[in-house]
Amino acid sequence: MSLQDERPTAPTAADVRRWRRYLADERAEAAVYRNLSTRRSGEEREILAALADAEGRHEQHWLDLLGDDVGRPLRGSLRTRVLAALAKRFGSVFVLALMQRAEDRSPYADDDDATARMAADERIHGEVVRGLANRGRMRLSGTFRAAVFGANDGLVSNLALIIGISASGADRHFVLLSGIAGLLAGALSMGAGEYVSVRSQRELLDASAPHPEAGQAVADLDVDANELALVYRARGMDEAAAQAHAAEVLGGRTVTAATATDEHEAVGSGTSAAVSSFCFFASGAIIPVLPYLFGLEGWAAIVLAAVLVGIALLGTGAVVGVLSGASPLKRALRQLAIGFGAAVVTYGLGLLFGTGSA
Repeated sequence: MSLQDERPTAPTAADVRRWRRYLADERAEAAVYRNLSTRRSGEEREILAALADAEGRHEQHWLDLLGDDVGRPLRGSLRTRVLAALAKRFGSVFVLALMQRAEDRSPYADDDDATARMAADERIHGEVVRGLANRGRMRLSGTFRAAVFGANDGLVSNLALIIGISASGADRHFVLLSGIAGLLAGALSMGAGEYVSVRSQRELLDASAPHPEAGQAVADLDVDANELALVYRARGMDEAAAQAHAAEVLGGRTVTAATATDEHEAVGSGTSAAVSSFCFFASGAIIPVLPYLFGLEGWAAIVLAAVLVGIALLGTGAVVGVLSGASPLKRALRQLAIGFGAAVVTYGLGLLFGTGSA
C-alpha cells in the first residue's frame, strides 16, 4: 500500500503544490551536498555524501505521496538554488554556514505530512553541517578575524577622521591628505599589531604543548606509582579520569597527550594575519576618501562617504552573520549602528573644536 493510499481523503491542490515544493527543495539540497562533497576529501567527503543520500530518502517520501501528481520537476526555492550554484563553484565554509541555517529552518516539524523521522533528520542534519562549518571556521578564523577587524577599523576610523576634520572647516586637500595619512598609518599599525599578537599567542601555545621527548619516558614509568596521571591532572582532568586515562596509556605503552595543533589552526599564522589586516584596513579606509579623490567637498563629500561606508559596514556585518550561523541582517545592522555611532561622536567633536578655534 502506498503512502497516498493511506490518506483518508484525496490530497487537495494545496497539498500537491506543497509536496512538489518540498520535493524540489530536497532535490536541490541533495545537489548542494553532492557538489560540496566533490570539493572535499576523506571524512568530510563521506559525511557530505551521506547527507545527500539522506535528502534522497526524503525526496522518495514526497514522490510516494504525490504518486501520479508528481508532474513536471519544479525548481527549488531561490535560496536553495543559489546555495547549489555557490556550492558548485566555490564549496566554501560560507555555503556550509548558509546550509546550517537552512536545515535549522526546516518546516517538517510543523507539517503533518512529513514524518517525525524526517523532522528529526533535518534537525540532526543541521548539527552535522554545523560541525563541518565549525571545521572551516577553525581553519580560517585567525586570518578572517584579522580581515574583518581590519576592514571595519579602516572604515570607521577613517570616516570618523575625515568628517571630524571636515567639520572643523578644513579645505578638501587637507582632508584628502589627512585621509591618506590615516589610511597608511592605520594599515601599518594594524598589520604590525596583528603580527606581534598572533606570533605571541602561537609562542604561548608552543610553550603549553607536551615536550616532544616526554613520550620516551612512558616505557620506564612505575606502573604502580602511575605518575603519568599527574600529567593529565595538571592539564585539567579530574583525578579519576586522569587515573583511568593514564592506565590506558600505560597499558598500551603509547602517548596520547594533547597537542596545540587545533589551537594553532584557530589562531592562524602571524604573516597571514598581518597581511590580511593591512590589506583589509587599507581597503576599508580608502572608501571614505573616495569622494574627496573625485573632487567633492563639504556636505556632499561627507554624505557620499557616509553612504559608501554604510554599505560596506552592512556587507561586512552580513558576512560575519553568515559565517557565525546567525542572522546576517541583525549583524549587519549592529555593525552599521556601531560604525555610525563612532562617526557621529567624532563629527560632533570636530564641530566643537572647529567652533572653538574660529
